[in-house]
Amino acid sequence: MQEKIINILKKYWGYNSFRPMQEDIILSVLNGNDTLALLPTGGGKSITFQVPALALDGVCIVISPLIALMKDQVENLKRRQINAYSIHSGLNQYEIENILSNCLYGNVKFLYVSPERLETDVFRNHLLKMKVGLVAVDEAHCISQWGFDFRPPYRNIAKIRQLVPDVPIIAVTATATPAVVDDIMEQLAFKKKTVFRQSFYRQNLTYNVIFEEDKTGRMLKLLSEYKGTAIVYVRNRRKTKEYADFLNRNKIKAHFYHAGLLPQERDKRQEDWLKGKVRVIVATNAFGMGIDKPDVRLVVHMDIPDCIEAYFQEAGRGGRDGNSSYAWLLWANSDIIEA
Repeated sequence: MQEKIINILKKYWGYNSFRPMQEDIILSVLNGNDTLALLPTGGGKSITFQVPALALDGVCIVISPLIALMKDQVENLKRRQINAYSIHSGLNQYEIENILSNCLYGNVKFLYVSPERLETDVFRNHLLKMKVGLVAVDEAHCISQWGFDFRPPYRNIAKIRQLVPDVPIIAVTATATPAVVDDIMEQLAFKKKTVFRQSFYRQNLTYNVIFEEDKTGRMLKLLSEYKGTAIVYVRNRRKTKEYADFLNRNKIKAHFYHAGLLPQERDKRQEDWLKGKVRVIVATNAFGMGIDKPDVRLVVHMDIPDCIEAYFQEAGRGGRDGNSSYAWLLWANSDIIEA
């Protein structure tokens, strides 16, 4: 089996060896264990479920929180000549049923869906007839962060086990406290608790937390000091536009981004940033999961994030190419009151 997964890695990804812990996680899944993998951002989480899925017979159902994330991973797999699809709200009923039929009678290897999709009758009826090899839960920390109120279907994912009782589940995330780890395994009804943890410390990423009353001035100074692509995170939508306008006035090309923008406008701004048409994106936490630009050199937090998990997720957008990157968190007395 070890030789088989190395051959899959070489064939589809072009690598001769796995990163630390990836192989152990993959072998755990292939041994039929429910597995939770905690790897840092940029640590190759997707490979830990994509490789074993390719080694197993049947479809891999991937439960993913965002359409953008689904589309990105599906496109990535298709570029590697791997048959993958996603079902989301942008598709009509005919397109959805066509994809599900392909999963039954075709050679589909990966099917990306949201937690909400698991609760629909059409999906469940097809799943009963489908040969499923593996269930993967991407960004598994959402079970705790979103499941209680924002997206309750996250608390019902384990019901899929009634339809595919003998299929192992792998859950992956870059951020989870011990309490969240326990919650993920409980909510997914792990039969045996197999957890792999890798340190979230990344040698190429330098963290800086400083007191600063003149945050705008410091942000400008940081963007002058560190060249390359950057993300500036703020807590509310109004600030995204204010800071982006300020940067543009100072000859630094920037877009603002938040959940209140129309989807096509968000996509355009994200695409401009990914392609380097603008250097800086000023965003709320709506700009997070699914953003995979390897050469981000600077991440600035102008406000204190909601929690330490959110901070590591957002700061971890930097330096995914392995080169030096910097994360700065600026705080002032007013933040303590605001928080």
